[in-house]
Amino acid sequence: MASKAGGDGKEAINEQVIANTYANMRTEMNQLYTKITELEMEVGEHSLVIGAIEPLDPSRRCYRMIGGVLVERTIKEVLPAVKRNKEGLEEVIARMHEALERKKKEITEFELKYKIRIRKADNDTEEGGKKEGTAQGVLVGPAGQ
Repeated sequence: MASKAGGDGKEAINEQVIANTYANMRTEMNQLYTKITELEMEVGEHSLVIGAIEPLDPSRRCYRMIGGVLVERTIKEVLPAVKRNKEGLEEVIARMHEALERKKKEITEFELKYKIRIRKADNDTEEGGKKEGTAQGVLVGPAGQ
């Protein structure tokens, strides 16, 4: 009888280790999603800056933040650097998408191996309340005032 009880304890420990490993894998995947979203927002900001300064005179002064210091430069000096940064960010995003796909595949294989299924709770009443509270808008005054 003692050996049987010990076996049940080990089974529970293994299930807990599997659950923790699975949770860690899901956390890593969510962190990848978050970082990709953050970098995509930065690419969007770079695009806005490029779009704003590209049509301007290349000898015009502009300011750029470098390592927390605001530096005065010309558009001719800044524009290539901003474009390089944007391209670098896009490369990083592409690599992170590949890592995300690998992580999704790893999680799927882990789910199949250990027969993991995700249970979804029925929170219809909560979702309805959240949808109403999250609606946001922008208030714009009439033109010409």
